[in-house]
Amino acid sequence: MLLCPSTNRIDFRSCALPGLDFGNVESVLEAAGVLTAIIVVHETGHFLAAYLQGIRVSKFAVGFGPILAKFNAKDVEFSLRAFPLGGFVGFPDNDPDSDIPEDDANLLKNRPILDRVIVISAGVIANIVFAYAIIFTQVLSVGLPVQEPFYGVLVPDVRPFSAASRDGLLPGDVILAVNGIELPKTGPSVVSQVVDIVKKNPKRKVFLKVERAKQDLEIGVVPEENFDGTGKIGVQLSPNIKITKLRPNNIFEAFNYTGKELWGLTYNVLDSLKQTFMNFSQSASNVSGPVAIIAVGAEVARSTVDGLYEFAALLNLNLAVINLLPLPALDGGSLALVLLEAARRGRKLPLELEQRIMSSGIMFVLLLGLFLIVRDTLNLEFIKDLL
Repeated sequence: MLLCPSTNRIDFRSCALPGLDFGNVESVLEAAGVLTAIIVVHETGHFLAAYLQGIRVSKFAVGFGPILAKFNAKDVEFSLRAFPLGGFVGFPDNDPDSDIPEDDANLLKNRPILDRVIVISAGVIANIVFAYAIIFTQVLSVGLPVQEPFYGVLVPDVRPFSAASRDGLLPGDVILAVNGIELPKTGPSVVSQVVDIVKKNPKRKVFLKVERAKQDLEIGVVPEENFDGTGKIGVQLSPNIKITKLRPNNIFEAFNYTGKELWGLTYNVLDSLKQTFMNFSQSASNVSGPVAIIAVGAEVARSTVDGLYEFAALLNLNLAVINLLPLPALDGGSLALVLLEAARRGRKLPLELEQRIMSSGIMFVLLLGLFLIVRDTLNLEFIKDLL
């Protein structure tokens, strides 16, 4: 499961009202490629940590469920599966069809606790290293974006034949006020403030104070009613900011900028996760599955290279942090069981109990993932247009 956290420095998630928009095929493929690469890097971390220690590995899978394609190499089955909810590395430890003796020293379950901790933690470490490499590449190639905030919300795009287009809103307009409420400089809630007012006023005129070509205009827009009863005007919104580039003068500055950016993004991911748990009833709807993540990534890919770098780095850190949670079916759950074994001085939990815990976790993740896929698919703009 992946969360899509916000970042206080660059909000690359231009908001389509009120749903998600996949856009063109090329940007979708770029976003899907980023997500797939991050999953592969994570699972490769587990795989290499086991393989380099001589631990037996039987499967390497991207996705869950039915197998779409597979091949075998060096007694390992590599497969692509139907549900893009993550991936896994399989071990022959408890495979009833395996002809490997139960007491084989190279089975994962027979290895010392430290060896197993390394294997379990390697996926998270791989994602952190990958995130660092992405940011370092960004620093050297295009530089780090630094934002200067201005008042209001920018309108990058207006959908043809939408309420906004009909009532005179144009791409490049800056919304300075909504229904007489002045908008502040760019902050974490300035875009959602406009979105919320539009959603609450279907078929009721919303008055927008707009800056266009250094002139202030008053435009009245009547939001169309969506199938769920909320209003929509058919625009994309983004914070009104000016971006400049911070470039390193030497390799030492590059490492310094990369480290600071990595820490800043990690802090944002951790803070987003904390807010999700502390205000779950309000923030649960912000939990995103693969469809929403790809939709956001496609929007980012269409808009800016800087955003795509940050999107990829954030997803890596997201996957790392989420997988450390001590929940069954996640790396953190497996790690918790190993550490419990260490606390019990090498005495493992009964095998049947351990398998029940992990099986229930896998089922929960699959059901949650399928729910998110259905929900996020129904929120896609072209799906909403069909309903």
